[in-house]
Amino acid sequence: MRCIVKVNFPVEASNEAIKSGKLQKTIKSVMETLKPEAAYFTAERGQRGGIFVVDLKDPSQIPMVAEPFFLAFNASVEIFPAMTVEDLMKAGPHIEKAIKNYA
Repeated sequence: MRCIVKVNFPVEASNEAIKSGKLQKTIKSVMETLKPEAAYFTAERGQRGGIFVVDLKDPSQIPMVAEPFFLAFNASVEIFPAMTVEDLMKAGPHIEKAIKNYA
């Protein structure tokens, strides 16, 4: 399942990680493991952050995504399921059924 992963790094912890070289090394390692379709780094709410698009084959992979950020940077991690346009088109019958049953 394709997911959007949003990570926020606390400033103090990420400052220390940058100074020691840990941030760059860990991010490189995590990216090699996750092999994201896309990876963007940004600032949000006054903190460093990242947004990644990953394809998880099984929910048991969630810790593989989140734990490196939790453990290395005391980061907050949010994971959202996401669809492509093609996925949305395949969802049409499910949407129509929901309209019929609940609207």
